[in-house]
Amino acid sequence: MENFVIDMINRYGYLGICLLIAIENVFPPIPSEIILTFGGFMTKYSSMNLWGVIIAATIGSVIGAIILYSLGHCLKAERLEKFFDSKLGKMLRLKKEDVKKAEIWFNKHGAKAVFLCRFVPIVRSLISIPAGMAGMELGSFFVLTLLGTFIWNIVLVYLGRFAGDTWEVAVTYIDAYSMVVLIIFIIVILLFGFLSLRKKLSKNGS
Repeated sequence: MENFVIDMINRYGYLGICLLIAIENVFPPIPSEIILTFGGFMTKYSSMNLWGVIIAATIGSVIGAIILYSLGHCLKAERLEKFFDSKLGKMLRLKKEDVKKAEIWFNKHGAKAVFLCRFVPIVRSLISIPAGMAGMELGSFFVLTLLGTFIWNIVLVYLGRFAGDTWEVAVTYIDAYSMVVLIIFIIVILLFGFLSLRKKLSKNGS
């Protein structure tokens, strides 16, 4: 995968970065860390410009995010409710009321979630789907995604340029950061779920 990313950037420059980042947003397993840090490295040893790399990466990120937003918009909460209310949904103990609760939560906290999740690995791509499902205003989604992505791209591209020949070492540190942040995010979600379940059980008990 790393060789493919490097080859694409070497061959197609800014366009390669834009396409790779767009694909990375739709298919999170593709490592944006390698794309961005190697892009930063290339600004030091090629004719590629630092801000050109950042802008190309940001355009790619926004394109990928809008694709997933559109996918979420097509799914709609109503379709999820029908699935939750189906025989299979009931077998899985899914409740259509939970879809409405999630939609209400996203309408209340969605702006912060869309922005902050741009700094969380994997989640930074997937957050676009619930934004589309909740019907978040496209203009707001675009601006928040643009800002969060722009900041993330600046940090990683500058890091790649600063690291120079040791950009691959920088990637290992970024991977470690990503893993820690992802674990913390999962713990927070599990804790939130546990507290919500305990609250629901206490209500049923009373």
